[in-house]
Parts: sequence; C-alpha cells; structure tokens
Amino acid sequence: MSALEQNYEYDLLDPNKLLQKYVGREVTLMRGDQEVKATLLSDNNGQVWKVGNEIITELGHGSIRFPELPENLYERPTLLWTLENSGARKHKVEASYLTANLSWSADYVLNVAKDETNGDLDGWVTLVNHSGAAFKNAQLQLVAGELHRVDDRPMNGRDFLELAGAAKSMPAAPQFQQEAFSEYHLYSLGRRTSIFDQESKQISLLNASHFPLQKVYAVNGQSYYYRTAAQPGAPVKDPVQVFYKFKNEDKAGLGMPLPAGTVRVYQADSRGGSLLVGEDRIDHTPKDETISLHIGNAFDILAERKQTDFKKLSDRL
Repeated sequence: MSALEQNYEYDLLDPNKLLQKYVGREVTLMRGDQEVKATLLSDNNGQVWKVGNEIITELGHGSIRFPELPENLYERPTLLWTLENSGARKHKVEASYLTANLSWSADYVLNVAKDETNGDLDGWVTLVNHSGAAFKNAQLQLVAGELHRVDDRPMNGRDFLELAGAAKSMPAAPQFQQEAFSEYHLYSLGRRTSIFDQESKQISLLNASHFPLQKVYAVNGQSYYYRTAAQPGAPVKDPVQVFYKFKNEDKAGLGMPLPAGTVRVYQADSRGGSLLVGEDRIDHTPKDETISLHIGNAFDILAERKQTDFKKLSDRL
C-alpha cells in the first residue's frame, strides 16, 4: 500500500459558509408558520433572493432549511489520504507529524540548608498543550538541545516534544530515563501519561538531597573603570553579587544532564518556613559541570572602588 496524496481540509462549517455554498441553489425559508421556497442569488454585503418571479433584498425570515450538507464543508479540520493498495484489505498504519503549540520546559527548586553548606534539588518537566488535540495513555519523550529549524518560528530543543499514540499500559517507572541522542539528550518517561488539550502538566524529572554547595560573593570589574578618569570625591560603590555553586556529579546524587530552565532558590528562616531568596536560569548543563546560580546582591557587604592613577597613553589606549 502507498499514499498517492493527502489533503488537509479546513473549510469549516458555520452558518455564513453554509449560505455561501448555497448561492444559486434553492432553500426553504421559515416565515412564521409558512415555508417559502427561495433561491439565494447573492450573499455579498447582504443577501439577494429570488422568490417566484420577484427579486427581493433584506427578506425577513426565521430559520433556513437546507436540503443537504455540501461535501466540502467540515465540522473540524480533517486530513484525507488517497491510497493505492494491491495487497491485503487490512493494514496497520502508523502516522507521525510535527505539531506546533505543544511545548515543554524544565523548572527546578533548590532548597538551601540554613548553614548554606548543602542543598536539595527537585527538577520538574512542565508540559503545555495548546495543539487542539488530546493525547491519552501516550509514551512521552523529550529532546533537550539547540535544534536548528528552517522555518521562521524560532524553536529550541526544549520545544520539541514527541507523544506517541495510545497503546497497552506499561509498568510505571519512577522517573525519566536519559540517554544521548544525536547531539542532544533524550528523556523518556518510563510510564504512560495523558495530556489533554488546553492543559498544563508537571512531571518529576529528578530528586537529589544533601549534596554539597558553596556560597560565593563576587564583585565584577566593569570596562568603564579603565576608560575614564574618576573625579576626586567619595569612592564608587559596586554591588556584591551572591552565588550558590555546586557540581552536577554522581557522588552528589545528581549526574544527569540538565535541560535548560529556571532554578528557584529557597532557604529556611528562623521560624522553620521556606522563603524565596532568588532565582536564576541555567543553560543546558552536561554531567560533571559546575552550576553557578546568581540569586541577588548582598545586603550587608559593600565594595568600594577608588581610582589611584590614570594615564592616557594614546587616543586609543
């Protein structure tokens, strides 16, 4: 069996389209309890009818009865295949396609211990379905990486999501299984899941507990330091940035290549509550790489810069 052509029909049925398809044809108009046979001559900026030998505009009527539904109007977008078959009458067909408005992203929550020497990390996959279709009992696979696409719509690896059709249920797996795939990373959910149209769903990606981390303060020298002579006066104050750093390695309970996403950092307060202390975005992070999260600027630590000398060696230096 082979496919000769495929047609995507999206001339959708509605009252105006139905009237337009009946231009030049006879329908039945309901005027009170009376039925009037009339021919629609035109439906351009108003309707023109022929009733008997009279031409009438703005013909008052109630409902309209149509003898049949035109073949080329559809109640929903429809894909039609023309097939040629010289073999068995029954075939099992598998169709695959790329669809827009079906996306995923990674989100992480880092809980830092009160002494700021270790932390717990939870990773989540957020699926968003605005495709117009529901996927029930589907096999879920996610591709992370920077995919190059030829269309005008920018798309990166986290936007590519594959949902296979429904099948028999499989044993549930505790988390995603990760493997190298071309120049990307593939994350396969070890159980079936469903995602319905206009739904957002979160699925656990990873959990790591009590891994070591480090708190770092940093002051970045700016390029304008070396271009302009500072005026005498008070020293220039620079912000002191605060970072949490940890390594994505097996012995820390991590070691999975992490898809790009937002990391929200929480820390316990003196009353035992958990408060947001900052957030940062990470790029796609391979195994054994160090992750550095900028959570904000220090409150009680100040940095001051005082220029002690300045020389202009030339117009360019």
